[in-house]
Amino acid sequence: MKARLNIILVSHTPEPESTVSAAARLCYSPANIKDVVCGKKNDKSQPFLKKLISMGHMSPLEHASFTFAIEGISRACSHQLVRHRLASYSQQSQRYVGTEDEFKYVIPTAIKDNEELRHIFEKAMESINNDYQKLVKELIKAGRRREEALEDARFILPNAAETKIIMTMNARELLHFFNQRLCMRAQWEIRNMAMEMLKIVKKVAPVIFANAGPMCLSGKCPEGQFACGKTEEVRKYFHTLTSGNVMEE
Repeated sequence: MKARLNIILVSHTPEPESTVSAAARLCYSPANIKDVVCGKKNDKSQPFLKKLISMGHMSPLEHASFTFAIEGISRACSHQLVRHRLASYSQQSQRYVGTEDEFKYVIPTAIKDNEELRHIFEKAMESINNDYQKLVKELIKAGRRREEALEDARFILPNAAETKIIMTMNARELLHFFNQRLCMRAQWEIRNMAMEMLKIVKKVAPVIFANAGPMCLSGKCPEGQFACGKTEEVRKYFHTLTSGNVMEE
């Protein structure tokens, strides 16, 4: 059963940009905390925030956090995601959550668009699923508790198997995440996911994420000889971000 990407912004810091602005103003203002906090909604918040980011004073951005619920990604994708350590994760367990029918999986586009390759891939998924279901049933029949059967049977599940995860990141780490994962050199699945996340947070914090994207947006591509060769095309795309699609490699 094919999985579909779905991302929901579960919650975020109320008025994230005003909160970040207030935190930054405290650093530069002799005013007391009450004055800074009560005045955080003033009309100068956005210009101040833009100046703050342009100066590279990024620590106040850590006061704004965003929590996403993500489904329809593969275990291969989630393994990459959790390498971003300045974040909190809660992932659906393959030990406690099994399936009585067939597990969902993600098909790479290059395989999905080729009839012959897709047939090979789907046949492999069907075979694994049949063996997985058989292992679970036989282990339970042999006296193992359900969770024990699932934790042993899961060893044959593929990287393509779908997973669900809830993740919380602060704004500063999200910007770093977008730097890394919106690069054309990033793996296609996590790039798709990052793009959808960016579109979501732009709506609630447009100033903070105004220039979010791969590192080549604001300077030379750091990939050297491995650069994608599409720097100008990438810059144009992110500066006029209106499409629902991610650039193709």
